[in-house]
Amino acid sequence: MKKYLQIYKKLKAEILSGEILPNAKLPSKRVTADIFGCSIITVERAYGMLVEEGYITSKERSGYFVENIDFLPKGSVSDYRIGSFLTEPTVKPDQDFEYSNYFKTVRKVISEKSEELFIKAPNEGCAVLRNAISRYLSRYRGMSAKPKNIIIGSGAEQLYENVVKILGREKIFGIESPCYEKINLVYGSEGVTLSPLKMGKDGILSSELKNKKFDVLHITPFSSFPSGITATAKKRYEYLKIAKEKGIFIVEDDFASEFFKPGNPIESLYATCVDDSVIYINTFSKSLSPSMRIGYMILPERLLKTYQEKLGKFSCSVPVLEQYILAEFIDSGNFERHLNKERKKMKNKKIKTNQFFHQI
Repeated sequence: MKKYLQIYKKLKAEILSGEILPNAKLPSKRVTADIFGCSIITVERAYGMLVEEGYITSKERSGYFVENIDFLPKGSVSDYRIGSFLTEPTVKPDQDFEYSNYFKTVRKVISEKSEELFIKAPNEGCAVLRNAISRYLSRYRGMSAKPKNIIIGSGAEQLYENVVKILGREKIFGIESPCYEKINLVYGSEGVTLSPLKMGKDGILSSELKNKKFDVLHITPFSSFPSGITATAKKRYEYLKIAKEKGIFIVEDDFASEFFKPGNPIESLYATCVDDSVIYINTFSKSLSPSMRIGYMILPERLLKTYQEKLGKFSCSVPVLEQYILAEFIDSGNFERHLNKERKKMKNKKIKTNQFFHQI
């Protein structure tokens, strides 16, 4: 087929399908010639055919524009017209996030780290973010987590999947009942067997922990959703005792822990555990924004080799730019200032933590 006919048929099909919208301006003849690798005369011939048939019109000194064609014959390419394009929902976040500080951080990172942003991230995530998280946990939560044990992922759901891949699908996962619905969905989609454990006033009932069969225990000790229950110190030590007796791992889902009452940080199971049996998971989706699809898990030392064997060849799913921005936002102190502001807001409005997180 001659080149001008190829151009003519391609543009005609895109006009009829709606890929090129009515009244849209076509590229200049020179640009189109460059795109198709042909002469301007060839493009003129194709455009001329479209003008003659009424698909486009030529406006002097302005260029070529697509006609608004109504009443196209039934059975034509127009049956596949795209139609109206989707628009983004205009939803205002519930948290009063200081966007100006975040966007200043974006500009700073792009300006200062231009070359680093084009280097592929290690499988575990960029060192700069893993170091920043380690320092943050030490000063804000009193947790000692080595950067080499911190693994970056795109939110809690991916990290749940990674836990299954590390520990094995043949394991029975004990989960709180009721629990966050995504825990059920993700573990279910990975094919693991779930063992629901009924909740009491201070956490999972002792009878459930002793009598139910499970190989992994997934818990949310701080403000479990949707119950809002925070495990007492006694219950937390019971979880650790059960893990030691059964020789199993605990998955500590700590999604809301940053919003403890002022002056009363909640000690994590990971910080309390002495036998390397807790896998700690947290994300920035709740503490910063639902659009911030970045999370992390802290693996026990004895699982690092297994992680490398099973997941070490996969690429990190979080873009390098996003990792550098978040690292700078944490190291600058902006993240902790944001958390303090949100905690004060909760205190002033006397909002229960569980109600607060149900809103975002």
